[in-house]
Parts: sequence; structure tokens; C-alpha cells
Amino acid sequence: MLFVLLLGLASIPAFAGSAVVGSVAGSLNATVGGQPLLPNSVIFSGDSLKVRDGATVIALASGSRLVFGRETEARFLREGNEVTVLLGEGNVSVYHPEGSAEVRVNANNVSIAPAPGFKTLGEVAMLNGAIMVTSKEGSLRVEGNGSPVEVATGKTITIGSRMARAPRPQGGGQGLGGGGSTALEAGALGAGAAAAILAGIGISRANDARDAANAANATAGKADADAVAADADAKAATDAANAAEATANSVGCALNNFNDQLTGGGLASPYNPPAGQPCPPFSGGS
Repeated sequence: MLFVLLLGLASIPAFAGSAVVGSVAGSLNATVGGQPLLPNSVIFSGDSLKVRDGATVIALASGSRLVFGRETEARFLREGNEVTVLLGEGNVSVYHPEGSAEVRVNANNVSIAPAPGFKTLGEVAMLNGAIMVTSKEGSLRVEGNGSPVEVATGKTITIGSRMARAPRPQGGGQGLGGGGSTALEAGALGAGAAAAILAGIGISRANDARDAANAANATAGKADADAVAADADAKAATDAANAAEATANSVGCALNNFNDQLTGGGLASPYNPPAGQPCPPFSGGS
């Protein structure tokens, strides 16, 4: 199911330039060349990736996708259309569409690549030189010391750190060319690789959510500014209306006073002030 989710990552358009490896679809606590790795950054041939307590998802120009788990170090090379990941430590999960350009993982003098003609989902994990290769779908071809080995769907092989023998299927009681502790390490690596896929997907979605939140905050900020401006305009309009009403009342009261002067109060006043705003007493002579 985790690998099915991996397929849902947005595709990245083809890149121009022979040195371009791919683009960062999501990243957390990772650096390239010592600099923090940001989403949508471009990865070039020769770049070195370090993931600490996080994960990184890289979409290759060919359509393949790579998910690097925590505590992983890797370097990227591109020759022609082929991309090679030099895995120094940690784990990487690979999604490789059928018919796309070749991608391979080199780890401790062992080469792991999707078999031609298949859509492939697989994991490569390495700790202290010991390697575990798992195929979830399709087939992975492992080449190194000895005859090549095809890792079929649902199978896992382990390779000892000394490369004393060819890769062999993992079976009952078999470890990574050593004691029981290395077998436990292999299990932990497998869990870490699976967790890396989920983390990578989560990072990609978190980045989208953060962008949406930033846009929403910007919209809300503009709305707040607009509301403050509207309040100011409304207050100014109210003040202007009050001033206009006071002026009109003063004019009306002046008319009343003028009427009193002319008629001696014998005619009704032509102006009635609003309730609560009586005209001041007329102080002129009669």
C-alpha cells in the first residue's frame, strides 16, 4: 500500500541539460552540499545528499522516483540517460516505471538495478557495509562478487559486508553474513525503508499544505487590512454625516432666529430641529 501511495506523487516534467538528475518533491532535515534542501530544488550530477532525522523524495527526469530515509548519505551521477545513486549509508526506495531510462543504486561495490521491461518497486538498505535488497513489484538485478542474482517480487536478499560470497536469498536463520545481531539490523533497515516512503509522501503533502496555509494567511492578512481600511472609511463617513447634520441644524436654527426677528414670534417657525438637538435661545434684540 505504501508503494501505491508513492505512485501518487506528481510527475515532474522532463528537464533540459545533461547534468540534471531530477527535482526535489519533498524534503525534511536534509542537505545537499551542506546547504538545506528545499522543495523543487534541482539535483545535479555530482551532488551529495545527507538526510538526518527526516526523509527526501526526488523525482527523476525519466519518471522514476527515489525516497531516501533517515540517516542516509548518497551521491548522484548521470551518464547519458542513466542515473546512478552511490549509497554510502542508510536506505533508498525506488519506483521505476516500465520503459523509462535506467536508474541503479551502487552500494559497497554492489550494483542494483530494475530489470528491463518491468515496472519496479524496490528497496536498498545498507548499514555498516551490509546490504539488504527487497523487491515489492517487478524484479531487481543484483550484480557484484559472483553471478548476478534476480530478486523477484516479494523476495529479499542480504549481502555480507565483506563480500566474501555472492548474494544469496534470505532464509531461515540466515543473516547478513554474520551473527544474529546483523539479522536484526536487516529487519530494522527494512522497516526504515518502508517508513521512509510514508515520510516522503507526508513531506510532499505537508509542503503542499504549508503553501496553502501561507496563501490563506496572506489572503486573511489582506482581508484584515481591507477591513481596517473599511472601518476607517466608515468612521470618516459617519463623522462627515454628523458634521453635515450639525451644520444643517445650525442653519435651520438661524432661520428660526431670523423669523423671530421679522415677525416678533407671531408666525410659526419654519424649521423644527431634530429630537435631542434644540436650537439655542435667541439672544438678539427685538
